[in-house]
Amino acid sequence: MGKIFDTPHDAYTFYNQYSFLHGFGIRIHWAYKNKTTNEAYRKMYVCNKEGFKRLKANSSCGYAKKRRRNLRTGCKAMLRISKGKDGKWFVDMFNDTHNHELSITPIKVMKHRSHGKSHRSLACKSLMVELGQSGLKPSQIKKVVNAMKAPFDIDVTSKQCMDVLSEQRRQYKGKEFYGLIKHFQDKALIDVNQYFVVDLFADGSPRNIFWADGRSRDAYTKFGDVVVFDVTYMTNKFKMPFSPFVGVNHHGQSILFGGALLENEKEETFQWLFEHFLKCMFNKYPSAIITDQDKSIGNAVKKVFPNTRHRYCAWHIKKHELEHLRPLVARYSDFQESYRQWVKSDTIEEFESGWEVMLGKYNLENNCWVINMYDQRKHWVKAYLKDVFFAGMTTSGRSESIHSFFDGFVNSKTMLNEFVVQYDKVVESRRAVEEDEDFKTMNSKPILSSVHPIEAKAGECYTRMIFEIFKKEWIEATQNLTHETVSKSTEEIKYRVGQVNVDKAHWRFVSYRFMNQVDVICSCAKFETYDILCKHSLYMMKKRNVQTLPDHYILPRWTLDARFRVGARSVGLEDMNTETEVSALTLWYVRSNCTKAIEHAKNFPSKIKKFNNLVVKFLEEEMIQINPNGPQNASQDSCMGTFQVDMVPQISIRDPIVLTNTKGRPKNASRIKSSLEVAKKKRTCSHCKGLGHYATSCPSKKVISLFFFLLF
Repeated sequence: MGKIFDTPHDAYTFYNQYSFLHGFGIRIHWAYKNKTTNEAYRKMYVCNKEGFKRLKANSSCGYAKKRRRNLRTGCKAMLRISKGKDGKWFVDMFNDTHNHELSITPIKVMKHRSHGKSHRSLACKSLMVELGQSGLKPSQIKKVVNAMKAPFDIDVTSKQCMDVLSEQRRQYKGKEFYGLIKHFQDKALIDVNQYFVVDLFADGSPRNIFWADGRSRDAYTKFGDVVVFDVTYMTNKFKMPFSPFVGVNHHGQSILFGGALLENEKEETFQWLFEHFLKCMFNKYPSAIITDQDKSIGNAVKKVFPNTRHRYCAWHIKKHELEHLRPLVARYSDFQESYRQWVKSDTIEEFESGWEVMLGKYNLENNCWVINMYDQRKHWVKAYLKDVFFAGMTTSGRSESIHSFFDGFVNSKTMLNEFVVQYDKVVESRRAVEEDEDFKTMNSKPILSSVHPIEAKAGECYTRMIFEIFKKEWIEATQNLTHETVSKSTEEIKYRVGQVNVDKAHWRFVSYRFMNQVDVICSCAKFETYDILCKHSLYMMKKRNVQTLPDHYILPRWTLDARFRVGARSVGLEDMNTETEVSALTLWYVRSNCTKAIEHAKNFPSKIKKFNNLVVKFLEEEMIQINPNGPQNASQDSCMGTFQVDMVPQISIRDPIVLTNTKGRPKNASRIKSSLEVAKKKRTCSHCKGLGHYATSCPSKKVISLFFFLLF
């Protein structure tokens, strides 16, 4: 009695929850309204067994209507609320006496109609919110919730799921960017190596955001030789392009080095991003980077990564070929074959001589695209990229496979604060797959195709997936290959190796050197670009009776030694002796080792005292003044990695402005498909071979039909 509510709905919800706990259902009985204003001033909620059902006469159709069983027992339990002068509602009458048996178990209580609205229950709401945070759409959430009927019993609709998610997200309206920063603040308390940087507009809204956690930074030290960068994905309602940095781990799986949300796709934006990526990764430049053929990205790569080999995605090159070579293919019957042979040239000399032939034979002076692609040949032609390690990649497909994986977690309506949470879930899923492969490699033995010690050593050293790639090359090397000697000297023998039934023009040149160690070089350059020996090299090693796989042909990044191990040492002093100056990477290693030492000793007073004595002794030897007052007066530089938004009250944190100009991206897109994939789906006319229509609507066909109609 006397309990106050803001609205009648609050009172109904309260009484309905009360009835759920006590084993009965309720319904709205009556509302008293002012005759003048027609506004309710009193409402009554009763037990669902209140009163008796009125009996209506049978219809005049001549047959008796089938009546439902009577559920009401004349129960007097009720709760009445009235509206006070202050606009609040208060309980002025309450009766808790029932004349019927109450439901005992929650499962039976849920069958009452007032509790059957399962989307209002706390359990169902929390499940919907959790599924929504996982990136599922309302229609998908409905299927999951309805499949779990046991606790809810009544199906929910997509509209109800949407209402629950909207109610949950409403509290973050205008606060999404703040939620994003708060998320990284909380992570920084757990992960001291978390890196996060944001570029703000003058009004406090974010322009660009980049982040990477400690394990991603650790992975970059091992697998950062090749980076794939792509900007073809929208994952939030602000239409900020998501730009992940992707690499390849020791199992050949895709891994994420970091992620970014960008304002636009201009050169200065990419330059800002690459500079912070380099700073985050201890100024350790990647050996190679694979991107789209985008001028803005290319200029930024040239400025920030001047010594990194830049390769264009092969898919985008093929897409442009489909668009720009069509007139030449229609004009010259042999152009397509000549172009294909020219692009696949094995050597630079062969490529350049082929270009001279192409210029003279096909009159390419007026074809700007082919000329432009020749000028950029060092970024996409295989002959110019044989000396660079790409981990077996030629396209940005790694990045696009990551994009498709994100489709299960986010969509174009995902809120900014939810997106960073989903990003972490994606990263954890990828790492779980990596750990599964680590376990399978450690707890299984490879199946060898022979008894040769070269294959046996490869099986011992390589991870499970990489050994399967090596094994395929080994099997081909021991089956259908043959060779012929080209030249001999005291230091080197050159062979031509190929399949028996294949034209010798397609055979490969293999140089076998036998000075201080076994050294095999093949013109296919598989080892240089993949760091796995090709079948031609393995064939000659077998023919030359090499009894084991030389250690310099086993790259550590393809072995289990590169796996992530919790608590393992980061680096030893012997790893730093080659450095002439202290790099950011070395400092990170040392700091990581100190952190691991503290974590190991923090629960043991004797150990932590021992570690502290070692540090103090070092400081005394270097004549560095020790702060007697402890860490409270220490320099604030040690906290530079922590971002406390609350400590900067003069900056207003605002959500970003919804972007309207998104380069190469449709308005309602979520994942942008690869250019080659889109090109394949373009409509092609079988009559005129043109794009954009079928033969049934071909304009030229209509002109011919009209001509014959007028003629006859």
